[in-house]
Amino acid sequence: MSILDNLLADSLQPRRNNHLASRGGAQALRNSHDQVVTALGSAIVSGAFAQGAHLPGEDALLGRFGVSRTVLREALKTLAAKGLIVSRTRVGTRVLPRQHWNLFDTDVLSWHVVEGVESSLRAELTDFRFAIEPAAAALAARHATAGQIAQMRELVAAMAAAQDSRLAFAQADLALHQLIGQASGNRLMAGTGAVIETALFASFTLSSPVDDRADHAASVRGHAAIVEAIAARDGVAAAEAVRGVIRHGQERIDAVEQRQGEIKKHER
Repeated sequence: MSILDNLLADSLQPRRNNHLASRGGAQALRNSHDQVVTALGSAIVSGAFAQGAHLPGEDALLGRFGVSRTVLREALKTLAAKGLIVSRTRVGTRVLPRQHWNLFDTDVLSWHVVEGVESSLRAELTDFRFAIEPAAAALAARHATAGQIAQMRELVAAMAAAQDSRLAFAQADLALHQLIGQASGNRLMAGTGAVIETALFASFTLSSPVDDRADHAASVRGHAAIVEAIAARDGVAAAEAVRGVIRHGQERIDAVEQRQGEIKKHER
């Protein structure tokens, strides 16, 4: 399940959920295993189960979720594989410190988005993008096919057309960045799509370019510059254009956070 699938509305605002209940509607879980994994995983990421704390015992969890012992144990194995918990015989199941969590795992990242990404993780995501995406764009300038470039231009056009929908803009934006990763020809860079997806949606929950006409136009121009540099086979220009887009997004978020800080200061 992608991070986009876990966002429920055009507003892209994270929604709080009952962490120990299944979710309905567009987020209906595929089966009882997913129900347990998602509920417990979300609760851990949100801090409802603190790092170092023990989860309720097996019997308590069985009663809470109404699943079989086999389903519960498989769900706990899944969470352990994601680095969130560790189980020990006669000791119980303990939440691991955050540094053990696999932040390249799509589910773990998705739970962060749904629960609200803290500013420190948002900054780390931006640093990651600066480290990876310019290099991917430079490689795409060497390896992108004519078909991929044509698709990139279509996505820029979709971003330009999405003047009133945060979700439509975000979908086109994400697809473009993912396509650039694929066009790089480097499977490791292409595999970072979930991290980039988290970074984009974490920023869009605060502010989207479609919220301001000038911002929207500037973002479209920036992304168009990336594509045209790739089309011109100019890796240096493509890398710099990506840096410009990331900087533009960071400046927008910085401005929002500054305004929020000033509002909180006046409310005291």
